[in-house]
Amino acid sequence: MKLIGPFRQIITMANLPLKGALKDEQLEIHHDGGILVDQGKIHRVDSYDSLHQLARKEDYEMQVLEGDHVCIPGLVDSHTHICFGGSRARDYAFRNAGKTYLEIAKAGGGIWDTVTQTRNSSEALLTDLVRERANILLANGVTTIEVKSGYGLTVEEELKMLRAIKKAGTETVSELIPTCLAAHMLPRDYDKDAESYLQLMTRELFPRIIEEGLASRVDAFVEESAFSPEQILPYLMSAKEMGFSITVHADQFSVGGSQVAIDCGAVSADHLEASTGEEVKKLAASDVIATALPGATLGLGCGFTPARQLLDAGAAVAIASDWNPGSAPMGNLLTQAAILGAFEKLTNAEVLAGITYRAAAALEVPDRGLIQTGKRADLTAYPTDNYQDILYKQGSLTPSLVWKDGELSFDSKKDYA
Repeated sequence: MKLIGPFRQIITMANLPLKGALKDEQLEIHHDGGILVDQGKIHRVDSYDSLHQLARKEDYEMQVLEGDHVCIPGLVDSHTHICFGGSRARDYAFRNAGKTYLEIAKAGGGIWDTVTQTRNSSEALLTDLVRERANILLANGVTTIEVKSGYGLTVEEELKMLRAIKKAGTETVSELIPTCLAAHMLPRDYDKDAESYLQLMTRELFPRIIEEGLASRVDAFVEESAFSPEQILPYLMSAKEMGFSITVHADQFSVGGSQVAIDCGAVSADHLEASTGEEVKKLAASDVIATALPGATLGLGCGFTPARQLLDAGAAVAIASDWNPGSAPMGNLLTQAAILGAFEKLTNAEVLAGITYRAAAALEVPDRGLIQTGKRADLTAYPTDNYQDILYKQGSLTPSLVWKDGELSFDSKKDYA
């Protein structure tokens, strides 16, 4: 048993609903508290003084913290593309200079540019890149990270990406949750139609993913520039029949994807920047988690996911970074979530829920995202005495300490170079 503390405040995120709006007054806050950890799980949350007396009596290990610290659950980033080769800095400059997506693509940019650069990267290099990016996220308090394939777009290249993600997961403290995004776009060098490509992935890629234990989730980009609802629904239903959980890139530029997510019983529908009141109403009435990706809004200069409408309608709203080389290169989940909160008028409770237990639900990992007895001891501490500072500083207040499964995994005072 180990005692960690004292914390000026512990924001547990416990006893809150999965769906709907939240008020800050609903937050459970332990003042001057401590956390008892046993075998990587939270055993008890209580006043530090009472736990300290118990720890001394029972001769528990004690990790005594100096200075002011506020503790929240380890952050969960439920949508990233951090397995990629190369850069798309030129695309970003072109876009801000007023060039259209088509003009950028004709100049050699766009998703296909990243596909080319990723195909030219070895599995070992991709493993290194994923590990490095995961460690950056860990230093920002993110202890669970979803990572997609989708820049391979052949059976062997998708397998290469997923193997790199799996290997990187053994080399970083953060837990990586892989997702197969072979349906990212129809590859330019594929000489048949979209249906044929999707059938190929279903027939030849999915069984090998299952055989090697590379992923349990399948994603698809439903968009005019990628796959239509009619093309993608049979693909996703086949994946579901094979045992995969489903998530969908939905309603980013045009609607239709969120309905696909509902129809196939997806765990989440991600993006939703183009969703109208009709889509909001349907999502709220379903069990699909709506995942906002403010990084894509900041990268593309478009509107935000209608998070306020979704919450008020009764939807579950998660928030993820969408870290990718094209539309969301920032990768800072907390900054993006804070900015989304400012523009969409979200309470602190709603933002923090979106990057903790609601994001964990979007990944079907309910054992984290809460500081509660029996949950995994994934914890992030900030150097402040007031939890409101975390979002107020919009990412400039960075974690002082991060624990994964109760083990101190990042300390801002140490040099990790």
